[in-house]
Amino acid sequence: MPPSVPAVPGPWPGGALDRAGSERDDDGLLDGLRAAPDTRVLVIHGDAAPVSDRGLVLVPVSDVAASREWAFLGRAADGAGLLLAVVDEERNAAVPAEAQWAPLRAIGGDLSADEAEILGTAVALAGWLRDAAFCPACGTRTLLRQAGWSRHCPRCGREHFPRTDPAVIVLVSSADDPDRVLLGANAAWGGSRYSCFAGFAEAGESLEDTVVREVGEEAGVHLDAIEYRGSQVWPYPRSLMLGFRAQAIRDDDARADGEEIVEVRWFDRAEIGAALRGETALKLPGAASIAHRLIDDWYRERV
Repeated sequence: MPPSVPAVPGPWPGGALDRAGSERDDDGLLDGLRAAPDTRVLVIHGDAAPVSDRGLVLVPVSDVAASREWAFLGRAADGAGLLLAVVDEERNAAVPAEAQWAPLRAIGGDLSADEAEILGTAVALAGWLRDAAFCPACGTRTLLRQAGWSRHCPRCGREHFPRTDPAVIVLVSSADDPDRVLLGANAAWGGSRYSCFAGFAEAGESLEDTVVREVGEEAGVHLDAIEYRGSQVWPYPRSLMLGFRAQAIRDDDARADGEEIVEVRWFDRAEIGAALRGETALKLPGAASIAHRLIDDWYRERV
């Protein structure tokens, strides 16, 4: 039986941010929160936010000189409002001298679970706010509603919401040796980093079918014992990464597709452990990714 609670909750477990979705229908919510003295703002430029040694840097509304878009992220534990401000230039927000701008990919794994959830939500929503200004049906500029969580087309009347595209990511273990896993080097990384196999679910396809198809296409391996392990928001551009473990039916079938994946290799547990500790030249996924958690979880099972 699979575990009732996924074994790999991901680096951003979630649940700390009170999204307070029922408040979004208040047309005056953003104006009211911008006027409230205890409101805190997370400023996003691209996929980066200001951080310091203490974590995410939240600023008062008055420190945001110009924002392309505003949105309501939710409520902090003390009830204060949390706003997102999407800026085109870093200088549009006054941040403390000790802060620096850092992208989600680089810092997501180093933040607390609470802060990582807030940042992941903010980057995902900011991307949609930037990229979806026009109605995809008729091309008319849309109007923001629900405190930044929906768009209304004044011409055709359609309502649009932030998209989340399901994608799978799979760690494949050996049919012959429980101490081996199969990883692939992606062409986009120059073949220098090995990771799990991943891809988007297609229309009309179940997640299990996606797992089988993606691994078959990228690594040539047929699978058995497919097991869901956990999920993670991954706003590049707007994905929900659903993590799986699976077992190869025949190890010898493994081969790279030569296009997206330039090399596949079986790694034993000792090699993976050394790479996780930074003792070898082998590069694995960064700590902010669910791929890292899938690999680390597998490694620790028998250590």
